[in-house]
Amino acid sequence: MGGAWRLIVEESPRTGSWNMAVDRALQLARADGSVSPTVRIYSWIRPTVSLGRFQDAAGVDLDFCAGHGVDVVRRATGGRGVLHDDEVTYSLVASVDDGVPRGVAASYRHLCAGLAEAYRLLGVPAELTRRTRGDGASAACYLHATPADLSVGARKLSGSAQVWEGTTVLQHGSFTITRDLAAESAIFRLDDQARHSMADTTSTLADQLGNAPERQTVSAAIVEGFERGLGITLVQGELTAEETECARNLETAVLERGIEGLERVRSTSGCSEG
Repeated sequence: MGGAWRLIVEESPRTGSWNMAVDRALQLARADGSVSPTVRIYSWIRPTVSLGRFQDAAGVDLDFCAGHGVDVVRRATGGRGVLHDDEVTYSLVASVDDGVPRGVAASYRHLCAGLAEAYRLLGVPAELTRRTRGDGASAACYLHATPADLSVGARKLSGSAQVWEGTTVLQHGSFTITRDLAAESAIFRLDDQARHSMADTTSTLADQLGNAPERQTVSAAIVEGFERGLGITLVQGELTAEETECARNLETAVLERGIEGLERVRSTSGCSEG
């Protein structure tokens, strides 16, 4: 792969609607060739549930979320619901011209090499999950294992989700520092069996390390992990004016349409979906 990629590190937490809009804007900009492949690292201003692009929102207790200050947004990527809270989140946009292999399974294996390296730098021997499992009825991502997950033994650490725009992929996921199992259980309507399953088959950085690492430490490991795992150099940058305008238009659509807001948005700025 090689070469210099852009690195965007968000110093301040942002809303879920902005985070999802920026990730999609980055992909659209890379797809039209106006920016370099990019890794973005960010966090959330308040607990936020992101739903997969085609996920039925009925699996989430929206009343609980509204009553407990939890935002709900829809991702451009697939998969099931994730509660983003005490974590460091990454996104990556790159194309086949940047060395990403075609196909979901092959691209996950390729890109997740950087994630596995980041975990190893943090002292966690994570590996790509080699099996699938889970409660098919649950809306919670962490009750499912896929070939895109990083695990330690039988315990899932994190998952990633993708969407392709032509030959350009957006992949994003989370490095969970600590988990609020009670909140996740309420949000995703988990019964006692599912709650115990989540407790028994998932893990966090704090669980693995015996303490919660600093966010800056996790961010630094993600940067170095991608550089080592993908053989690239990450160069600090920022959003272009065009990407910022695109993200604002996408965020407006999110706020106007609620959890359906990332579907088929077009604007006069050249930012488009579909």
